Amino acid sequence: MTTQLPELTDATLQLDGRVATLTLDRDDVRNALTGTELVSDIVNTLQWANSCLDASVLIITGAGSAFSAGGNVKTMGDRAKGPVHELQRNYRLGIQRIPLAMQDTDIPVIAAINGPAIGAGFDLANMCDIRIGSTEAQFGETFVNLGIIPGDGGAWFLTRLLGYQRAAELTLTGRLIKAEEAKSLGILLEVTEPGDLLASAQKMASRIAAKPPLAVRYAKRLLKLSQGQNLSDHLDHCSAFQAICHKTEDHQEALLSFFEKRRGVFKGQ
Repeated sequence: MTTQLPELTDATLQLDGRVATLTLDRDDVRNALTGTELVSDIVNTLQWANSCLDASVLIITGAGSAFSAGGNVKTMGDRAKGPVHELQRNYRLGIQRIPLAMQDTDIPVIAAINGPAIGAGFDLANMCDIRIGSTEAQFGETFVNLGIIPGDGGAWFLTRLLGYQRAAELTLTGRLIKAEEAKSLGILLEVTEPGDLLASAQKMASRIAAKPPLAVRYAKRLLKLSQGQNLSDHLDHCSAFQAICHKTEDHQEALLSFFEKRRGVFKGQ
């Protein structure tokens, strides 16, 4: 177990109690994921979260006016130069590391969306387990507007979040939607005033972090596994994970605190 925070270049990371907060910190380019070190910063943070048993929840938010503008349009033309196999390799070794790392992350991830989340920035938000947005948040699966497609797996996440028909409408039109519509579609769980965004995300995170840490991690893994399993395979995992949870000290503490009518004190053991 390690509580040492990873070294980041274009983002900051804090651990307060059992809640970690990653802030994308390149407001000069609206927290674009290309042309910065944010891809590596996000991946390194997710890998750290898996190994740090002192962290139960991760919040991702943006500094400045945007959550993330996705790809940097100003440098997009330059990225298209070179052989096609190099472009493919750059995606696989670049931004596609985020969805793979996100899918392998055991702790819940909450997106606190402070402003526009566009293109790959929208996809990043959709990779998270829970999304809370301010009234200044905007969303768009805008790749088609630039003659490209979601190269980061955005269609996979958006279809699972909204279903095929609505995902198709947003992907094929490339239109922008505001926070209230995003909530009505099920993209956002909550909409807050800008000044209340982080407090709302932290309140949600604290509720999760107060639960037995290992049970939270196993429950998150079950939710992810259920997306690609038949019922029989899923039940096999349920029985295995449940047997493990029954043997934890935190389970015994949860039972004891229930009968003693007090808040449980959990150690992640």
